[in-house]
Amino acid sequence: MGSYSQLTYNQRYHIYSFLKAGFCQSEVAREIGVHKSTISREIRRNRGGRGYRPKQAQRFAMERQKKSNPRIRPEDWKLVEALIVKEWSPEQISNFFRDNQILPISHEWIYQYIYKDKREGGKLWKHLRCRKKRRKRYGSYEKRGQIPNRVWIDERPQVVEDRSRLGDWEADTIIGKGKKGAIVTLVDRKSRFLRMGLVAWRTKKAVKEMIIELLEDFPVHTITCDNGREFADHEGIAEALKVNVYFAHPYASWERGTNENTNGLIRQYIPKRTEFRKITDEDIQFVENRLNTRPGKCLSFKPPVVFLNNHGCI
Repeated sequence: MGSYSQLTYNQRYHIYSFLKAGFCQSEVAREIGVHKSTISREIRRNRGGRGYRPKQAQRFAMERQKKSNPRIRPEDWKLVEALIVKEWSPEQISNFFRDNQILPISHEWIYQYIYKDKREGGKLWKHLRCRKKRRKRYGSYEKRGQIPNRVWIDERPQVVEDRSRLGDWEADTIIGKGKKGAIVTLVDRKSRFLRMGLVAWRTKKAVKEMIIELLEDFPVHTITCDNGREFADHEGIAEALKVNVYFAHPYASWERGTNENTNGLIRQYIPKRTEFRKITDEDIQFVENRLNTRPGKCLSFKPPVVFLNNHGCI
């Protein structure tokens, strides 16, 4: 069978004729060229007090379609496309339109539109986020050197885990091609607000100075890092910002899930094997702004920048 499509009036007339001639529903489906469940559903939904009649069935179907599927105008799809190219997900677009009473449209409808565009040679699908499977590591050992006086995440207060306040940040670095250059990424656990900074060298001094610069105007209570040697001067960071710094366990990226997920979003704009020497501060600012102004599901589809602004932090 082909993909589902609405029955036509001509098909409904044939259904009526075959039923009147004594055909069973399976035989009608075979004659019409549809699945037998289509015939069963058609008769159940569109029959009247005098049984199934084609004109009445067509009228019922058209009235139902008008109620459930309001027409999406070409100019409405232009609004949808404008957000797709900004890497908004169909679910984010759907909820944003609903909350602002712009357009009643489901995320499934938007997906169908994107894939239809793809079949026709369009490129909207390239703006969908692609999640790759992650390889598991077996038999791995800590090879990045020991960081003195680090405090493990186990000692982090429960309020951080609860995400009940602003100012608990997760930190990481994204490495450029050939391990030349890096981007320091910091994400607030509650608001998902992102700060990014480009460093020419992934040294503990450069990373420390960038973290201090990125967070000096924001509320900061704690920072949770991975075990890269670039965070070796965590005590200097703690002293400068008057915060507590904690470390996730080696190879336990889920303990910094917010940051890991955000790094995946950044990779949409700065793919792996990118030469960071070609990236400018303006490029970094563009990506940071793009992600901070995109609505988040966990924020009731409010953008992180709006969430922070509502709490008087910007």
